[in-house]
Amino acid sequence: MGAMPVPSEALYGASTQRAVLNFPISGHPLPAGFIRGLGLVKIACARANEELGKLSPEKSRLIQESAREMADGKLIGHFPVDVFQTGSGTSTNMNANEVIANRASQLAGESIGSKKPLHPNDDVNLGQSSNDIIPTALHVSVAMALKLSLRPALGHLQGVLDAKAHAFESITKIGRTHLMDATPITLGQEFSGYAAQVAKAIERTDKAIEALRELAVGGTAVGTGINCHPEFAGKVVRILGSETDIAFVEARNHFEAQAGRDDAVEVAGHLATISASLTKIANDIRLLGSGPRSGLGELRLPATQPGSSIMPGKVNPVMSEMLVQVCIYVQALSQMVVTCGRDGHFELNVTIPLIAYALHESVHVLANGARQFADACVAGLEADEERCKELVERSLMLVTALNPYIGYDAATEVAKEALATGRTLKEVVLSKGLMDAAALDAVLEPRSMTRPGESALAGGG
Repeated sequence: MGAMPVPSEALYGASTQRAVLNFPISGHPLPAGFIRGLGLVKIACARANEELGKLSPEKSRLIQESAREMADGKLIGHFPVDVFQTGSGTSTNMNANEVIANRASQLAGESIGSKKPLHPNDDVNLGQSSNDIIPTALHVSVAMALKLSLRPALGHLQGVLDAKAHAFESITKIGRTHLMDATPITLGQEFSGYAAQVAKAIERTDKAIEALRELAVGGTAVGTGINCHPEFAGKVVRILGSETDIAFVEARNHFEAQAGRDDAVEVAGHLATISASLTKIANDIRLLGSGPRSGLGELRLPATQPGSSIMPGKVNPVMSEMLVQVCIYVQALSQMVVTCGRDGHFELNVTIPLIAYALHESVHVLANGARQFADACVAGLEADEERCKELVERSLMLVTALNPYIGYDAATEVAKEALATGRTLKEVVLSKGLMDAAALDAVLEPRSMTRPGESALAGGG
């Protein structure tokens, strides 16, 4: 294609520079996590080719040393190609090949661009195609991000929520369904539900990692494996498993592994579900802390910053608002992955760079959001026990406990009369002669309603 000037300080070459000029779109290169994952893939490929006798030990060593720097994040500045590029990610694969080859030239005392002692295509890309290597790097890098970033962050949030569940176990409060009063619950029970949601989010993270275990490496151009040793893929996945401690396997069908991105769509679904869980938790906590005088006010939220430029002393639920926005963003990115997943044509999906961006960005913000929410909000939550007690005592839904003793219809009349007259449930029941005072006190004791199986009167009438 003729001469192409390349910045003197760059480790990439003409192919990368052409891509930089062709795609001045967003200013966002592919995520650093993806580039590091691609470095690991190049390490594994070099080692596999050496084991197969396709690559000399010296060339293999130089590829691995250069690619290790890439995997360690030391060469990120030499990967400038925009996310919005060739849909196979060929520009980024060529970028990696050129950077590794030129870095090897430096290590060997040769000049950049000399293709000595390594050729970017013949040596660094040996037995590979962008069409199988970029999907492989996608799976490896996202699986690593899920394992090393999102899973620990969710584990931290789950632990903090669980600690609050135990701390709040003795505090009885009114339950709510349809945003209306319901039967009592303990604040600890409520928080145990939140902790369980996050525990399930961790399980979904593990399922997402599982969905990414199959790797496309070995399929080369269209899935047939042309120019690739038949044992190459097996060796690469073994080496990658050792590098990452993730049990990667060769794709059962290489045509599916390159033509479709259904596994990425599945991962996006898990991330969207996790976002839905975290949104529910964040919204509940900000509503329970609403007030301080005109809202529910059962929780006291940590005061992290002034809440208003005009209203002195105002404190807003900013951490909940942050996390809700994170989750909206992730759900939008997840929908983008779904749309990308359907845009495969024949033997190749051509939206892989955008999928890589969306999944890495989702994991990044979810992990940071969950950890910050745990530390800056949940850890500092306090319960307003008096407010919880007040709302329980004023609630008419304690009448539910009377159903087994006076029947649903009579209990309905008691509730209606109490609401209309402002009298308590106890006063109405006694005035009607429906139960004696001692039995009534036992039945209407709020704490017993949170564990009905422990009540001495449970199941009577």
